[in-house]
Parts: sequence; structure tokens; C-alpha cells
Amino acid sequence: MFDEIMEKFEGSPSQQAVIRLLLERGFSVNDDGRVVSGGIEIPNTGIAREIDVDRRVVDSTTDVILEDPELRRIFQNISQVPSLMDLAPVLDLTVLSVEVADAEQKGIVAAVTGVLADNDVSIRQTISEDPEFTDEPRLHLVTDQELPGDVITDLRALPFVRTLEIQ
Repeated sequence: MFDEIMEKFEGSPSQQAVIRLLLERGFSVNDDGRVVSGGIEIPNTGIAREIDVDRRVVDSTTDVILEDPELRRIFQNISQVPSLMDLAPVLDLTVLSVEVADAEQKGIVAAVTGVLADNDVSIRQTISEDPEFTDEPRLHLVTDQELPGDVITDLRALPFVRTLEIQ
């Protein structure tokens, strides 16, 4: 789906940058063509500054979104999911990030969460990045305890695991 969306803007790398930001942040576009998070409007100048484009690029991108029925349906229904990952150090939580060889392989989440459950590690949050929206998707798990060495060893032994990162 990501590639199909980006193809609609293939003539404009600046508009593609706007699309990427909207998708990464979970920002939607309202009927007035304004970028919003929930009901809060995000100024186009702020978006433009973030990705180093002119404000008019944001305007033209939202115009294209509203004119295309498929894009309109996507960008009027996208929403942001709050993440505990950034709060982990403040809340004394552990973040386990798993990079896999093939993100489209079935059973990745089940296998990783199974290892944690078998070792009595409770999971506060799981975030699985979509392989269609990012080049190197990761599985992120937030726990309320440090991971014992044997759990890390068990996770590394899973055949699809490329790397583990613990924060």
C-alpha cells in the first residue's frame, strides 16, 4: 500500500516527504485540507519546517489527497497510537526491539511474545512496524521488568531474529 501511495506523488519528492511524515506521525487530513491529529490542527508551516519544504507543498499535497477518493479515505481515517517507548526511561520500563530477516514471515509476534510469556515477562505494549511503511520494520515490546539473560538467549535463538536491542 505504501508504494502505491508514493507512486501517486512520484513526480514530487517534496510531496512524498509530506506523505511520509503524515504516515509516520499518524496525522490525518480533514475536509478543509488541514493536517490534524485528532481534532488538533497542525500548522502547515510547522510541517514544512520539519521536513524542510515550502508551506505550499503541504497545501498542494493535502489538495491531492482530498481530490483522490482512495487517498482521502486513507488520510481521513488514519490515527496516531500513543507509544510507551519514549517514556520507558522515565517510567523505568524496558524496550526490546527485534529486527528480523523477513518481516512478512508469519508467526513473528507469536514466537517473540511466547518466549516472553514462557519466562513470566509481562508485556505492557507491542508495536509492530508495517513492512509496507518502513524499509527495516521492527517489532518493539515494552515490558515493566529487565529481561533476564536466558530470555535474551532464547530470543536470539529464534531463526528469524537478525538483531535485538534492549533499552
